[in-house]
Amino acid sequence: MITRRNPKNVHEPVGPYVHQIEISGATKLLHLSGQIGMDRENNIPAAVEAQFKLALENIELNLEEANLPKKNITKIVLYFVDELSGDIRREILSDFFGEFLPTCTLIYVKALASPKIKVEIDAWAVDSD
Repeated sequence: MITRRNPKNVHEPVGPYVHQIEISGATKLLHLSGQIGMDRENNIPAAVEAQFKLALENIELNLEEANLPKKNITKIVLYFVDELSGDIRREILSDFFGEFLPTCTLIYVKALASPKIKVEIDAWAVDSD
């Protein structure tokens, strides 16, 4: 079972995430390698917003292969090279996750695996009773 919480003695989340997720009865734990904004033909859009959306789509495709729904994502780590407005980032994440928000960490880095890559997302998901 996945239980999402925002403790009353901690500040409200400043974005579309929750402060903690408790997992009990997990039968499968899925760790995804960092997903980037690259399509199946190895195309990488120039805009960081387009890369962000495509990286999230790649996470969803990985989950489909593992027979897990998006709501089972419990943790994401966002790595950005280029700035993306917090409002836009929050809107994209809210649209993607809906009511099933994960825990989240955002890190700005100097570079990723290629100069074309502006965003990478690590994700963890579980299958639980």
